[in-house]
Amino acid sequence: MLNTKDFPQPPYNKMTLTGKGQVTALPDLAILRLGVQTTGDNLTDAQSENARISQNVINALKQLGITDLKTYQYTIEMLYDYQNGARIDKGYSVRNVFEIRTSNLGLVGTIIDTAVNYGANVVEFVNFEVSNPDLYYQEALNLAINDAYHKAKSISSNLRIMVNPIPTMITENSTPPTPFSSIFLAREGAFTTPIEPGNKQIEAAVTVEFTY
Repeated sequence: MLNTKDFPQPPYNKMTLTGKGQVTALPDLAILRLGVQTTGDNLTDAQSENARISQNVINALKQLGITDLKTYQYTIEMLYDYQNGARIDKGYSVRNVFEIRTSNLGLVGTIIDTAVNYGANVVEFVNFEVSNPDLYYQEALNLAINDAYHKAKSISSNLRIMVNPIPTMITENSTPPTPFSSIFLAREGAFTTPIEPGNKQIEAAVTVEFTY
């Protein structure tokens, strides 16, 4: 006759801990949005002027070797004001914004300066990204799990309750990394606008349940 004591009994004690991991990633892709905004009393004139300047900007950027360029936003807005309760038309505003992508981060300042020199008067932002963020995130996720495990080992050692904690449930608390922006500083003179991409801190967090 079999005795249930002959079989290993399942653990009934649980320990729930959180773990965090962080990896520093260097951006390898820059996304710029810049363009041309013109105004005028006549819509056709404002559009024509915008088209002329925009084409000059495009041609200049292509001379730099930029090939990944597309229209991001094109808007026409009627301008008006109110005086003594009456609306007064102020003409039209035409806005044409381009999105530029480049892996040459050292060229970002030159792109901005070149576009401005050829008539661009809208610079929305410079966005630096990691082209393969999932790779760094997986590394951070593994570090987070190891962090929780080492916490469990430390606690078990201090309390002398177990030697090898066994994770029975792992919950991912973090979300995959998102692009990040960097503010650029322009300065006067015959210098290229300085752009500092900086680093991206990719973080992960988990909750791990251990039994002992």
